[in-house]
Amino acid sequence: MLNETTIREKIGTIKDPDLAKSLNELDSIKKVVVKDNAIQLYVELVGPFHWVYADIKSQIKTALQEIAPDYTHEIFITERPYQLTNRPTLKKVKNIIAVASGKGGVGKSSIASNIAVGLSLSGAKVGIIDGDVYGPSQPTMFGISDGKLNAMQNEDGTVSAEPLEKYGVKIASMGFIINRDEAAIVRGPMLAGYFSMLFEQVSWGELDFLIFDLPPGTGDIQLTLTQKIPLTGAAIVTTPQEISLADVRRSITMFNRVKVDILGIVENMSYFIPPDMPDKKYYIFGQGGGEEIAQEFGVNVLGKVPLNIDMREGNDGGRPVILDTNNGMQAQILKDVTANLVSRVRQVNYDKSATAMPEISL
Repeated sequence: MLNETTIREKIGTIKDPDLAKSLNELDSIKKVVVKDNAIQLYVELVGPFHWVYADIKSQIKTALQEIAPDYTHEIFITERPYQLTNRPTLKKVKNIIAVASGKGGVGKSSIASNIAVGLSLSGAKVGIIDGDVYGPSQPTMFGISDGKLNAMQNEDGTVSAEPLEKYGVKIASMGFIINRDEAAIVRGPMLAGYFSMLFEQVSWGELDFLIFDLPPGTGDIQLTLTQKIPLTGAAIVTTPQEISLADVRRSITMFNRVKVDILGIVENMSYFIPPDMPDKKYYIFGQGGGEEIAQEFGVNVLGKVPLNIDMREGNDGGRPVILDTNNGMQAQILKDVTANLVSRVRQVNYDKSATAMPEISL
């Protein structure tokens, strides 16, 4: 006879593909209702669950058909609640991710913009903060260089601004505050204040992800962020060459000291394939650097992104290449990077219900 125990035993063996644990091990089956010839199943998944929702729901449907073919099935899947009450700000943002690099010129902002759009394409609510006060790139990469943040007074008398939005991504940048060709002449102590304004005085609302595109290095901006906000983790962008890897080591060491999880390494400009010779692959900046760093620090390689004209044209044209609908290689690789990043985020969220405010030890 079909009963709740039978259903739990069957459905409970389904594994979460990111966490390599069964739904029973994850305590994901919250409620089973069997009445007449109808089954209602309530499942709770570790967030963000956009990437595994369809797969797990399909497996549940198949399992129910096997044990209860004559019953109707209703499956309700929700996201496990986040513990965000300990945050001093951004209380409605579920996952906060820093995209960082040790050295400039490695394509960090390109990777950050494509990850943000890739997350949005999944149906997630996404924002990105351009943290490079001296050289903001995101306005150009999103094709809104002439955009401005408009301040408004709230009911409680405070002042805030609405982020701009494009491709389903909310965006805030110093490029929306200063004139396009004007230099941001700011001393170190003021730098952190300008940066903090982008997340403390902008109305971000509810987001599944907020991406911080950080300036290169391990300076005031990075320390301000880790002191003020509990990050979900950091993705590190590098090229394969040794001169970049040396600075990446310093970045990873800094994040480790402030107790921020490293989500993985993105090796950008990994190789070059000439468009007229697709069977050729040239390692212009060396080979294996990303894997070397990943092994050294015990982290994952999220992906290897080739040097490609499509990326450059997308950046300059204000349309991230991940939006390419022609099955281009570059877009697919960046989608894979995004999926691998989300998998790591889910692992981090499972391992800890909330990230504690880091204690800095320098």
